[in-house]
This record gives sequence, structure tokens and C-alpha cells, in this order.
Amino acid sequence: MISGGATDGDSGRARKAHGRRLESLGVDLAPKSDPTISFGPEDLKGIMAPHNDALLVTLTVANYDVARIFVDTGSSVNILFKKTLDQMKVEGFEYDPISTPLFGFTGHAVQTIGQIMLPLSLGTGPHRITKMSCFTVVDAPSSYNGILGRPALADFRAVSSTYHQKLKYPSGSHVGVVCGDHKSSRRCYVDEVKVELKRSRTEVGMIETQKRIISRNEAQLISEEEPEMVEIGAQQHVRVAADLDPETKNDLLACLKANPDVFAWSPQELQGVSPAIMEHCLNILPEARPVKQKKRYFGPEEDKIIKEQVDELLRAGHIREVFVPTWLSNVVLVPKSSGKWRMCVDFRNLNKACPKDCYPLPRIDQLVDSTAGNQYLCLMDAYQGYHQIPLAEEDQEKVSFITSEGTFCYVVMPFGLKNAGATYQRLMDKVFSAQVGRNVEIYVDDILVKSKGSTDLIKDLCETFATLRSHGPPRVRIITSFGSTTSARLEGGTRDTPDSETGSAHSR
Repeated sequence: MISGGATDGDSGRARKAHGRRLESLGVDLAPKSDPTISFGPEDLKGIMAPHNDALLVTLTVANYDVARIFVDTGSSVNILFKKTLDQMKVEGFEYDPISTPLFGFTGHAVQTIGQIMLPLSLGTGPHRITKMSCFTVVDAPSSYNGILGRPALADFRAVSSTYHQKLKYPSGSHVGVVCGDHKSSRRCYVDEVKVELKRSRTEVGMIETQKRIISRNEAQLISEEEPEMVEIGAQQHVRVAADLDPETKNDLLACLKANPDVFAWSPQELQGVSPAIMEHCLNILPEARPVKQKKRYFGPEEDKIIKEQVDELLRAGHIREVFVPTWLSNVVLVPKSSGKWRMCVDFRNLNKACPKDCYPLPRIDQLVDSTAGNQYLCLMDAYQGYHQIPLAEEDQEKVSFITSEGTFCYVVMPFGLKNAGATYQRLMDKVFSAQVGRNVEIYVDDILVKSKGSTDLIKDLCETFATLRSHGPPRVRIITSFGSTTSARLEGGTRDTPDSETGSAHSR
């Protein structure tokens, strides 16, 4: 039983629509002048009985005589195997893509190459009939060259009999006959069993190999030691892998302790970027009309959460109070993975009025490939990086938002703006222009320091810290560092403070 493919449509919606059209017709489409097709004792001449062989016939496809075509009334499509099509060297025909895979009776899905329309001829002599038939091309091993399914049988109005080893079809007022190949049917059956047996053994072997790989990886993960907390300053800790060799660990801690000025542990310690280095501008379209959203009301608990986060932003100097804003947006509360809430601003109206900044972001697959051959990778990300880029003074009141405590506007680039990511990527590419591709890779606020060995790790980290210090860009946190052969892990830790947005130590 073969189902799927593009029979009666290449999607569920198309197939339902086809069924509704047939129901609405409700007429008998069979021509009244068709001759009667029957099978009798005379059709058993030359047949070795008893037998239960499949019906294999030779048909003409695109002017090629193709043997070993399996007549299968259980197949929803006509199939032509790729190896057969390659041997035919058919030219001038194109594949049409198919999104629906084929399914066997076991439920396994087989992706197809596509479908192709080819002329198909049944019979010989005066009773020969040729019609354009749709074949689904499959790249799979098989002892058959093709499968004649229900679409072709219905198109030719053909009737098959495996017992009589014949395929009959109406040809005008006569009945055409295609005889089956009795001997080829038995040979192909034996070969097909061998092919399927070999395929099943290969699949079982692949599954067992995958299980062994997964088990080995799980064993490695289980055996990995938990990172230990190491103090680098007053109530300031980082997590370092316990299996890191002592010499590398000491050099690493010495590097971190030698750069205390590049670490931040709270929003109040952030210095931000000089406007001369980078400044975010909205570039609102001249024809855009300002929108003031109607205030949304929250419950007492939500208002308390919003007030706490607004007060924190005020203490950090990221927002200021505004009295007559031209644009006004509401705040929304979004749940974090930790179970707490993050206050965001609904800038949808403002974003519609801003043209898109087409500054390109790096391709993730290329960044991953660029780390090949490095023993240590140190991943850092910016601590509230967007808030460290100043917002153009003339655009500050346009990013105003309203709460129960009043109206405020950002003086730094807030999260949620249309082009914030492009502005940040432009900043990071500018700051790390001398290191990107050599020992650093950047993706927005993520910084990846890659090193060939333990000596290079310390040197690359020191160079990165020096770059951060010289430009005064966003502070970043050291999240993790690991190697292909040696597992070294660094994680920033927090002081004994309530929930931190980053939950880690941060370096500028």
C-alpha cells in the first residue's frame, strides 16, 4: 500500500477540495460505448498454475520499452525509479516539485525528487493506446523499474488480473491486452526481498550506532564535574570548571583579577558608549503622524512590578520623566524563564513609522564554522547592552511610555525598537574591527573569543579587555569557556543582590 504524493492535490486542502468537486458532480463518467472486459479460461494459456506471482508488464514510456513494471492497484501514484529514468536519458522534460512524501504500509516516509509527465503506451499494433501520464520519481533501490498505480489504471480504464497475468483495457470497440512476465515476476520478488532485507539491516545498524553515540555523549556529560565558585573581588565570584588544569586556572584568575575595571555588577555601574562612537537615531518618516496609545490599566500586583522596574531604570539613569510627549506607548509585562516578569514597551506604532536599517547580521552557520580548530571558546554577552548606547536627544521624547506613576522617556536605546539590533551590530563591528575573524566573532551582543591553546586564551582575553577598555563600549559578562579536549568553564556570578537581569558577572 503506497499513499501520499500529489494524487488529487499536493496538500490536505487541495485533496479535500478535489473530493468536494467529485461529490458535487455526482455523475457516471464511464463511457457507455466501452466494451466488456472479462477474463476466462482461455486467458490461462501459457500460465504455470498454481501461482501467486505479482503482475509485471513491459510498457512503452517516452518511446522506451521499459520492462519489470509492477502493476499495483494499492499505489496512489505511478512511480518511476531514478535509476530507470537515468538509463532512459529522457530529455526535454522537467520535474515538478512535490511537498507531500510517499508512505508505505509501515508508515515510513520517502521524499520524492518530483513528478514528471511522460507519454505512456499500452499494448501493440492496432490496439495500442498512448496517453500523457504523471510519474513520481523516487531515488530508492528496487528490483522493479517502475510501478503502475491507480492513476494510470484509471486513466486507461484498465483492469488487471494477477491470476490470469494480464492487463486489459478498452481500445475503441475492442479490448487491448498486455501480458505479464511470469518468470521475471518471480526473480524480481526474490531480489526485492534481498533489497528490503539489506535496507532494514542498514537502518537497524544506523539506529544502534546513534544509540551508542548518544549513550557515550550522555556518559561524558554525566562524568563532567560541576564548576566551582572562585572569588575575584569583594563578594564577586565566577564559576570555573573543576577539571581545568591548575596552571591555566591560575593564569585565568590572574587575568580576571587584573581587569577589575572592566566588570560591572549592577546597572548603576554601567558607563555606556560615547555618542561620538555610536548613537541611535529613529529617522522617523516625515509623513508619519504621532500616535499616543490609550493607557492600559493593570492590577495592583502588576503595577507594583512596573513601579519597581521603573525606579531601577531611573536610578540607572536610563530614563527620565517627560511631560508633553509627542509619541506615547504603553508598557507590557512579559514572563521570563525564571518565573519573574520583565517590563517591555509596546513600540509597534513607532516602529511602523521608522524605515528599516538594512545593516547585515552575521550568518550563524559561518560563525560556528569559524570556531573549528580552536581548543578554547570564551562566550561573553553584553550586560544590558542596548541601554549603553545613547539615544539621539531629539528622539528621546518619541520613545515615551506611560505608567501609573507618570510618563517617562528613554535617554538610551531601549529594547523593542525596530533597528536596535542593527545599531548594536554596527557598534560591535566598529569596536572589534581589528579582532573579528582572527580571535573574536560577534553576533549582536554576543562576543565569542576563540583561542588555539591555554596561552592564547589568556592573551586573547587580555586583548579583548583592552579593546573594551579603550572604546568604553557595553560591559559584558563571561558566560562560559570550553575546549575540544579540555573542558574549561567560566561563568560570572552575582553578589548577594536580588534578581539580576543577567544573573552573572559582567565586564565592560
